[in-house]
Order: sequence, then structure tokens, then C-alpha cells
Amino acid sequence: MNAGMDVATPPIRESNGPIWGMLFLAFVVALVSTLGALYIGEVLGQTPCQLCWYQRIAMFPLAVILGIACYRDDYSVRFYVIPIALAGLAISLWHTLLYFDVVSESVSPCDGTGSCSGEVILIFAWVPIPVLSLVAFSAILLFSYLANTGRNQQ
Repeated sequence: MNAGMDVATPPIRESNGPIWGMLFLAFVVALVSTLGALYIGEVLGQTPCQLCWYQRIAMFPLAVILGIACYRDDYSVRFYVIPIALAGLAISLWHTLLYFDVVSESVSPCDGTGSCSGEVILIFAWVPIPVLSLVAFSAILLFSYLANTGRNQQ
């Protein structure tokens, strides 16, 4: 009866269900990563190293960008998400290589005093923070790619 109510209803996702789901999964990964980083820094009081800060700089906006993209069914967001996630992936890969002593520390901006050093914070008793970051950026890239591939096939 009131035509104005139709404007406020959220978009229907039936036609893009699985594709939208990939975009939503990318958002969930970015949101959980952002909240986890905030928890480690603000609640646990762990100071991030320089590389952790750079990874946060890449991850935090992804949560906002992907959240808005999910709400608006905006699949062109890949043009913004993929470059940011690739930058974060590169930093987290470097950080992971440093953590496992594959790369010498003499070329490292990580001073070893941050929350990612040593066994201060290991998730599930064996997964270090740099590896979690690497997995998160990889997952965001994968889900963004799958959402884009599925959208192109329609």
C-alpha cells in the first residue's frame, strides 16, 4: 500500500546468491581480521611491529570497502580490493619469511619487539600472527576473484 516502503528494503540476493556469498566471505575475513588486530592491540595491549602496522593499513579499509560492496551488490569493488589485498599479501609474505628466519633480519624493518615476535601470541598454540595475515589476505583475494569470475559468467 505504501510504495515508499519498497525503497527501504534491502537488495534481493536470489539471482546472485553464490556470487554475493563470495563477496560476503571476503568481507567476513576482512572484518574478523580487523577485529582481531584491534583486540590484540587494544585489549591485550600488544604493540604491533612496523610490518604489522603496514598490514593493518591494508586490512582495515578492506573491511569497510567490502562491507559497502556487499550491501550495494557492487562487484566492481574488485578494482579497489585486489590491489590493496595484493599489497597486504606482499607485506605479510615478507613478514612470514622474516618470522621463520628465511630472510635475514638485517634487512628487516621488524625490530622483534612487537606482538608478532616470539611466542607472545600464537593462535591455536602454533599459528603465528604473520601467517594468519598471509592466510587472510590470500582468502580475500581468492573470494574476490571467485566473485568476479562468477559475475562474468552470468
